[in-house]
Amino acid sequence: MMKNLFYICILSLLFFSSCKSGSSMFSSSKSGSGYKGISRVRTYEFTHPDVPTAFDGFRIAFISDLHYRSLFKEKGLANLVKLLNNQHADALLIGGDLHEGCEYVQPLLSGVKTPMGTYVVLGNNDYEACYDDIVRGLQKYGMHLLEHKVDTLRRDGEEILIAGVRNPFNLKKNGTSPTLGLSPDDFVILLTHTPDYAEDVPITNTDLVLAGHTHGGQVTLFGLYAPIIPSHYGKRFRTGLKYNSHHIPMIITNGIGTSNKNIRLFAPSEVVMIILHQQKD
Repeated sequence: MMKNLFYICILSLLFFSSCKSGSSMFSSSKSGSGYKGISRVRTYEFTHPDVPTAFDGFRIAFISDLHYRSLFKEKGLANLVKLLNNQHADALLIGGDLHEGCEYVQPLLSGVKTPMGTYVVLGNNDYEACYDDIVRGLQKYGMHLLEHKVDTLRRDGEEILIAGVRNPFNLKKNGTSPTLGLSPDDFVILLTHTPDYAEDVPITNTDLVLAGHTHGGQVTLFGLYAPIIPSHYGKRFRTGLKYNSHHIPMIITNGIGTSNKNIRLFAPSEVVMIILHQQKD
């Protein structure tokens, strides 16, 4: 009797666990980029019931932490533009830390052509130096800066929303997520420089978070341990697909450039591709 009850409890736990995560599904793959300066392309197929029919198959390119010119220099930036154009993305999202020493990437990055445009949040480096110049450069080249703003991407009468976080390290000023006023029925992507923001504040109505900042640890022991991770949650949000405490999925990229030391070890630089799919009944 007790044995049967044990199995019933296990099956119940599995069932309810499946129900909890059944609202969205992921699959992922990795491949070499073929371009010097960027090690790989990491692709996520994301299926969610709020993805509108018109956005089934929608391709999002996500990059972060260029830290130009660190280890990532002119040739790498030119290669990045070629790589992104060859991915045929519908929109490009950028997660901040564009420069290392006020070296501007906007002129070359404007060569990335997507039907729905480029959407940007800034990182700690961007707020610490040359902020006004960066903002003017983004405006000049038609890139959409999302400083606690929400932009709408429309296709065939349907839409998805991109929300961006202003300086996520200043929670006194920016500790209210720009997603709070949105509808739970909308498909909402939250773009933030650091993944910690998605744990530190309520991000209600968010379906997917995109973040960078951690560099995947930048220097790791065979990709298993990183002595330095710029997150107060340690290795929890180091890289890849993670979830916050409310089970909202986050894709955290290793980024492209380097900070402090011009070295990467078992934390490959990457471009992330997210392909949206509508969950069928």
